[in-house]
Amino acid sequence: MKRARTAVVGGGINGVMIAWALAQSGHQVELFERNTLIGATSAASTKLLHGGLRYLEHGRFGLVREALRERAWWLEAAPHLTRPIELIFPLYRNSPRPRPLIKAGLLLYDALAGSNRLGRHHWLARVELLELAPQLKDDGLAGGFIFYDGQMDDRALGLWAADQVRRSGALIHERAPVEHLSPEGTLTVHGERLRFDRVINAAGPWAKRLLDASGIASRHDLDLVRGSHLLFDVSLDRGCLLQRADDKRICFALPYKNATLVGTTEVRQTLDEPVVCSDYEADYLLSVYNQYFRESKSTADAKACFSGLRPLIRSHSEPGRASREYAIEQQDRLITVFGGKWTTSRALAQKVCERVSNSSR
Repeated sequence: MKRARTAVVGGGINGVMIAWALAQSGHQVELFERNTLIGATSAASTKLLHGGLRYLEHGRFGLVREALRERAWWLEAAPHLTRPIELIFPLYRNSPRPRPLIKAGLLLYDALAGSNRLGRHHWLARVELLELAPQLKDDGLAGGFIFYDGQMDDRALGLWAADQVRRSGALIHERAPVEHLSPEGTLTVHGERLRFDRVINAAGPWAKRLLDASGIASRHDLDLVRGSHLLFDVSLDRGCLLQRADDKRICFALPYKNATLVGTTEVRQTLDEPVVCSDYEADYLLSVYNQYFRESKSTADAKACFSGLRPLIRSHSEPGRASREYAIEQQDRLITVFGGKWTTSRALAQKVCERVSNSSR
């Protein structure tokens, strides 16, 4: 099998993992990042390595199974930057989802994890739950489920993966914006045209724009959705999965680096708008937090905020129902990645690597 000289465009987690998989398979790899590695979307996640419990509601069983398998890989591969996390799913009288529905979802979540399950979910009655999480409001509290997922330091974990890429022999070019692509395997950087056997467009939110700028049509389109988070200078022993009473959206309150992280939102925007937390989003997240916790917060209590731009495959009129799956599209020597999520970046990389290897025979 011929080993392809391959360019990877994009230094987010998908591009980094693709470069790693290709280098491990013996391909000659060069990665081009327009700014700095793991510097945008991939460093602004909710810091969870998870299967995506809420995706079960939309029937994404395959995605959840794959993500749970990949969660286990990350936890084993980088224990210094990841950890299992215990999560509370509290239920109140006015909770929008009934207890039997959540129970069924958690049973399925455990089953899909199989041997990679981090712990079996269980129910705690009101008194037991308040002993475990006294910060929760008690009025109307019925109890809650305990279940398990993974947590990470996303930027540090992404940079750790990038270091593995370098150790595997790949070249990484930062501050090297790709201006043009072609199906023939060329790309243009700083006005210089470079030729490769294969080019992987893994530019995340910029992938579709790069195709458009190069005059290349595609079957898929991206839905750019901003997710914002607040950080409060208080600590939680355990994370909480929180349901908004009005729109039924799921948010998280998580312990993170001696602070509490609250996220996330889902707001459509364009590439040309600043990726920052709006006043509306801050108020939205505060209302979720204050709905559940005794000690209410205001915007003045937030010690920091951050936002990331998720490149979802355009699949639904509501951003919250858009698919978190990924698609791989090929035009001759050019392969473009659409969508994806942090946890499944390695699985995506393996599929791209297989595509490159098969087409190089």
